[in-house]
Amino acid sequence: MYFCISMAPTLKRGKDRRSGLILTIPLCTEQTSMEELSATLDYLLSIPSEKCKARGFTVIVDGRKSQWNIVKTVVLMLQNVIPAEVSLVCVVKPDEFWDKKVTHFCFWKEKDRLGFEVILVSANKLTRYIEPCQLTDEFGGSLVYDHLDWLNKRLVFEKFTKESTSLLDELTVINENEKGSQADKDRSSESNIMPSFDPETVLQTGHELLSELQQRRFNGSEGGGGGTAWSPMDDELLAQPQVMKLLDSLREQYTKYQEVCRQRSKRSQLEEIQTKVMQVVNWLEGPGTEQLRTQWGIGDSIRASQALQQKHEEIESQHSEWFAVYVELNQQIAALLSAGDEEDLMELKGLQQQLSDVCYRQASQLEFRQNVLQSAHEFHMTAQDLSQQLDGLLGMLCADVAPADGAAIQQTLKHLEEKLKSVEGALQSLREKGQVLLDQMSTQTSFSYGKDVSIENKDNIDHIHNVMEDMQLRKQRCEDMVDVRRLKMLQMVQLFKCEEDALQAVEWLGELLDALLKTHIRLGDDSQETKVLLEKHKKFVDVAQSTYDYGRQLLQATVVLCQSLRCTTRSSGDTLPRLNRLWKQFTVTSDERQHRLEMASAFHTAAEKILRESPELAELMVDVEAYEEVETVGKGLLDRLTVPVIFPDGSEQFFGSPGDMAPSAESIRERMKLAEQRLDEEALETGPRES
Repeated sequence: MYFCISMAPTLKRGKDRRSGLILTIPLCTEQTSMEELSATLDYLLSIPSEKCKARGFTVIVDGRKSQWNIVKTVVLMLQNVIPAEVSLVCVVKPDEFWDKKVTHFCFWKEKDRLGFEVILVSANKLTRYIEPCQLTDEFGGSLVYDHLDWLNKRLVFEKFTKESTSLLDELTVINENEKGSQADKDRSSESNIMPSFDPETVLQTGHELLSELQQRRFNGSEGGGGGTAWSPMDDELLAQPQVMKLLDSLREQYTKYQEVCRQRSKRSQLEEIQTKVMQVVNWLEGPGTEQLRTQWGIGDSIRASQALQQKHEEIESQHSEWFAVYVELNQQIAALLSAGDEEDLMELKGLQQQLSDVCYRQASQLEFRQNVLQSAHEFHMTAQDLSQQLDGLLGMLCADVAPADGAAIQQTLKHLEEKLKSVEGALQSLREKGQVLLDQMSTQTSFSYGKDVSIENKDNIDHIHNVMEDMQLRKQRCEDMVDVRRLKMLQMVQLFKCEEDALQAVEWLGELLDALLKTHIRLGDDSQETKVLLEKHKKFVDVAQSTYDYGRQLLQATVVLCQSLRCTTRSSGDTLPRLNRLWKQFTVTSDERQHRLEMASAFHTAAEKILRESPELAELMVDVEAYEEVETVGKGLLDRLTVPVIFPDGSEQFFGSPGDMAPSAESIRERMKLAEQRLDEEALETGPRES
């Protein structure tokens, strides 16, 4: 064994002739700290096994670069540090030795007191006590030794040993605590303690160290022969099984720890899920439920219902965030259920069921609330539309009616009927939507989590009934007003019809008068034909009378309707005077026609007596008086044919034209001439007329 750090002892790989380890203490001219040297020796002596220590040490004190008093102090210190393990101390002296100083202190005389033998030797004579192959080149040997390399590997080994031992203890504690926590779930465990070192890093360091030790051992056993061959030091041989044992233990505990971490991660994930589930459940059953519980109005107008819908959308938005958490948690729980342990299945299923129940219940309440608000919005829209229709209908009914004619009245009536039908349809729609809204509220059971909301709904239900009743009353009032307006308009239609028919009667009477004057001009060629014309004239007059009476009745009805409608007509004011004027003209004309026909009948009768055209008159003698009658009536009739009809207003009108009356006048003259000839013939037969 060799030791060398500046002036620090070094354990080298060499061995003395007794197979003891060689401890080399190089000294220099600088002041050496005995405390540090003592501590270093203690450390180096702790490395070999007890078996190696039992074979003793050979200590080489290299004093070639130091002073005698330092060498002496170091040798004496060995007595206090390692007297039992030291078998031989070789003090390598410089070429110019301290001869005088040696006389003051002789080591061989102090052997009994020191407990070991001390010899002074030159560097080139160390081979007398130690084989050259066990000495380094600085002492004339062939042992290959790199102290810095050994020191680095030693530091790595000690670092690994320290970290692995500490890590092993920590992992053991963690694993044991984990078992305890699984056995007693209610006990607070320290399973969350994390190891001080990264197990992967420590294991990697150990594997690298073991590989290096095994490689060095292989190189030592397979190295070249002769004086340069050497075997691994006992500390390295001892380190390999120690490292292997630590690695095995560490791997075992690390495997358990990985399982602990897996269980811990699963438990942590389960606890995190439980926490999040309770957060979702507590919010939905707390603030979420309170939001819905306090938002059960339906508003009293479209604007109010829209405001409530907007508020509900805000509530839904807040719930959506928690529902998103629910979806994520449900996916996590499903993943754990598919790969979870049997002992966690019931708990996970319970959490999943609880979360689903609460979320679905809350979602149902949100949907129900949304449906209620949508129905309320439609109800208010229908109510507003119906109200506007009723206002429009009422405006039409309150406006003055001034139609131009019956067709306009019929159009107005049709418009009113369409309006009323539209109002009835809107009212029916309002009833249906109101009933839907009432059904939604009446079929609503207790509010989620046992809170009854029947009191909150009472005002809503009363409002719905009040709106429908108010609209029904307004519609009934409008219907009553429509009935009145319909009756009034029907009367106006009748009024227009009466006025129209009265005008028609006036036109007909005028046409009859015109026909009487222009076409009723014949007087007949004999008494028989004249009688027929008289009969026709009477019928013609009856038709005119009926027409006049019909017109009078229509105008009287117009007056009654105007009084009922409290209005004046446009045409009845001058229609009645026109009718009366035409009737008077017709009366005068028909009387004149009647008189002319009667005169023509008398003329033809008298003329037929003279002319004996009748068989019963053929045997009679010509009566002079009869002739005079014929002549008088004939002349009067001829004179009347030339006289116009004078109407009450002073106007005049002839029957037909002069050409139209000429045949009748010529016929009368012809008959008068025949009557005169007949009278003359009778006179010749019976004698002069005077006799």
